Amino acid sequence: MAWENKAKNKDTVERMLASAPPADLILLPEMFDTGFTMNPEKVAEPPEGKTLNWARGLAEKYEAIVFGSWPVQAEKKFFNRMYAVWPSGAYAVYDKRHLFSYGGEDKVYDPGEARQSIEYKGWKILPFVCYDLRFPVWMRNTEAGDLYLLPANWPDTRISHWSALLRARAIENQVYLAGVNRIGTQPGGLRYNGGSAIIDYSGKTLSESFDKEQVLYAELSKTKLNDFRDNFPFLKDRDAFDWK
Repeated sequence: MAWENKAKNKDTVERMLASAPPADLILLPEMFDTGFTMNPEKVAEPPEGKTLNWARGLAEKYEAIVFGSWPVQAEKKFFNRMYAVWPSGAYAVYDKRHLFSYGGEDKVYDPGEARQSIEYKGWKILPFVCYDLRFPVWMRNTEAGDLYLLPANWPDTRISHWSALLRARAIENQVYLAGVNRIGTQPGGLRYNGGSAIIDYSGKTLSESFDKEQVLYAELSKTKLNDFRDNFPFLKDRDAFDWK
């Protein structure tokens, strides 16, 4: 990622997708067009700003639902907001719930108040963002979700946590999980080495990459997911949580 350079980062996404295989869903990293910035007053957009229009164009071009997060200002507050953008131009949002207090995110952004569940092509998709990964109660599969999405800016110093928690969340919730992390450095020398992965409901890694800028791709099977849940009906024994 180029630090707080929206045009360059969008160009990178367009270049990478131009040579990628066709897909039904495209997932971009957290704050994909700015980096993990604590300067929202400089880069934040209104809820229906230029980046949303850009994502609409991407979704229409590739006939895919596009997910990504960027800083948004709404009602005099800043949010790390994840968008789901349909090819039709319709969209839904999820505001990051758990703000990374260790990095000061809670000082400049406001937390989201609700989870989001998105229906697309027969799949129930639940979006989360980065630090949410550390909170299993928030991510518990109480809504018969099929696919979890988790864009991130997760540094290499704690990448072992990232890899372990991705698999744990997939296994305990019996879901496919796609976690996309950035690579490169940002001001101050913080380094990111990727570790993006697509993991199935049993914890098997379908695709993974470290230290390389690339598009990960996997084919997901709803039939295999349902068969696995039928054979191992662990979710019926889960605790009940009432998310509003």
